[in-house]
Amino acid sequence: MLAVWPTAASSAEDIPLAERHQPSGINSRFEFSGKTFADYILRTKDVVRAARLDLQGAGRDAVLEGNSPFELKPGAECPRGRTHPYRRGVLMSHGLTDSPYFMRALGEVFQKRCFRVMAILLPGHGTRPGDLVEVTWQDWAKATAFGANALADEADEVYLLGFSTGGALSVYQSLHDDRVKGLFLFSPAIRISPLGIMANWHEAYSWFAPRTKWIDIMPDADPYKYESFPANAADQIHLLTQQIQRELLRLKRYMLPVFIAASENDSSVITDATVEFFKDAIHPLNAFVLYSTKDDFQVPGLSREKVTLVKSSFPDRRILSSAHTALVLPESDPHYGSNGDYANCLHYFPKVPDKYRRCKDKKEDYLGELTEENMKKGVIRRLMYNPSFGRLASSLGEFIERLPD
Repeated sequence: MLAVWPTAASSAEDIPLAERHQPSGINSRFEFSGKTFADYILRTKDVVRAARLDLQGAGRDAVLEGNSPFELKPGAECPRGRTHPYRRGVLMSHGLTDSPYFMRALGEVFQKRCFRVMAILLPGHGTRPGDLVEVTWQDWAKATAFGANALADEADEVYLLGFSTGGALSVYQSLHDDRVKGLFLFSPAIRISPLGIMANWHEAYSWFAPRTKWIDIMPDADPYKYESFPANAADQIHLLTQQIQRELLRLKRYMLPVFIAASENDSSVITDATVEFFKDAIHPLNAFVLYSTKDDFQVPGLSREKVTLVKSSFPDRRILSSAHTALVLPESDPHYGSNGDYANCLHYFPKVPDKYRRCKDKKEDYLGELTEENMKKGVIRRLMYNPSFGRLASSLGEFIERLPD
């Protein structure tokens, strides 16, 4: 995902820099030289162990696993591939500041649908926020290309799945890889806020004022995603989306089958840009799942049979809308779910401490996206799970069943 841009309640000027804000020196570039995905997982786990600063206590194994790449294999009842061990495979890429933890539930959905599943860790992620200070989008692309190669060695058909920044990387890889048979995109970062254009202002003088490298300096209490956010991360996703826009403009029409799930209420990426991408994708199997607060929401230029409208507000549960952060995780998630142990309240830190405490104690008024309209209604916790995840899984299954043999 993309971080929420700073508000009056969030400032890098008030919180001191710590060791976690310094690069580890071992996770800002993609340097894996092996071939097998199993070796890649082992090597990456070594990097995570060496670079993280919180692998102590009873929960350390869960933190290591959640921040590491993973793989899932389909059951023995699934059909074998014609020329490879597996018929279909899907490469999963997480969002900006996130980790492979966010891909696990979707990975299990695809595993049950007989896909070979591989989930990568993007460089700069899974270790400490400081590793995003020196990362480049080209290294994210290298990691994605490696994953596609590893998957192509095992599966007849290669599909790409991406959440937010991972969605952008999936589109980019598909434009350069003829082996890719289709895309699954969740809140894809096809285009980001214009504020991203200004992210590289920090380069002019960050060498003598290190704090200016950071948009947000946060407690980083979440073990599976960074809370602090460096300006370079925004700069790199902006550069990536600009490159994609240039290539799509030359392409005119996108030919592969595409499944997209996105929220009308998204404060991190521009959903209208995702809709425009979908309009230019002309495969007859294409499907769009749109989360909306409006019962009669129409998407101009799209036929109704291509769009599944999913209600995203649940007044009886104080859920105002879906959110960028909410699509890929089920309500049962033990960390981010309705009874999970984490509350996303960073929009109140550090300048509104009373609202921050109330939100962290889960005594907020509402849950939803951090839109201006929602924020006016009271204390709001950013929604981190999808109340309709089961319906999303069903929509995915229907799309997969229509894919050509």
